[in-house]
Amino acid sequence: MEIIESPEQMQDRSEALRLARHTISLVPTMGYLHEGHLELMRVGKKHSDKLIISIFVNPSQFSPNEDLDQYPRDTAGDLEKAREVGVDVVFLPSAQEMYPEGFQTNVQVKGITEQLCGISRPGHFEGVTTVVAKLFNITKPHMAVFGQKDFQQLTVISQMVMDLNMDIQIVGVPTVRDPDGLATSSRNKFLNEEERISALSLKKSLDLAVEMFRGSERDAGVIQKAIESLILSHPHTEIDYVTLCNPVTLKDIETITDEALLALAVRVGATRLIDNCVLRCDSDKIISKS
Repeated sequence: MEIIESPEQMQDRSEALRLARHTISLVPTMGYLHEGHLELMRVGKKHSDKLIISIFVNPSQFSPNEDLDQYPRDTAGDLEKAREVGVDVVFLPSAQEMYPEGFQTNVQVKGITEQLCGISRPGHFEGVTTVVAKLFNITKPHMAVFGQKDFQQLTVISQMVMDLNMDIQIVGVPTVRDPDGLATSSRNKFLNEEERISALSLKKSLDLAVEMFRGSERDAGVIQKAIESLILSHPHTEIDYVTLCNPVTLKDIETITDEALLALAVRVGATRLIDNCVLRCDSDKIISKS
């Protein structure tokens, strides 16, 4: 497994791989790797000759009051996990390498970034799209793999790739969950035992929505109120948003006529967690996916 820190050296290595007719998949990460990341890597490895991952805690997607300094890091552990999965190249740049003195360019996707997390985290997605565009240019992948747990991020990246005619296939992988149902996340480490129990209210609320939907409930407001009540019945919870929206535009809907994204963002103690599922009517049967 190669470890490359310089963007220029990474570009040269990726170009050499392409000239040798290898197909490249990229899994961008901020490190502190968990089973969700590893599943993305397995998917990337299955569908390409060479798997590149990036490990970079991107400062531009954190606002001044967010947890950049506290974000968990474990480079040695990450590299060991990457080796076990069979990663070919780890791109491990510094912030100075990615944003050198004089850096002045940002990539902005409008519209869909103004919903959901974009409301409470202004500037977040501009930081995401800018760094991902840079990673695409540096690693030159044929395919990039992202988790559906970050549904809005996946939607935003897909829109950027389409709008800018980037010749990259974007692949979304279903949410990976711990045995108790909590969606895997690097931030889960911040939950104490009692908070983790409360954090399970997110998955319970998705299950409740599925149950209501299968019972023919189509009023988004009714489902939303039931979910909010369930989450707030647990200690240490504070809702950022509970939203039923169009899964393409991410705009709120009042009635589910075809399909809807149910998206949650909840603070449990000091830890902000997200989760989601898609509720879909398909002819005479109901499909739910989370």
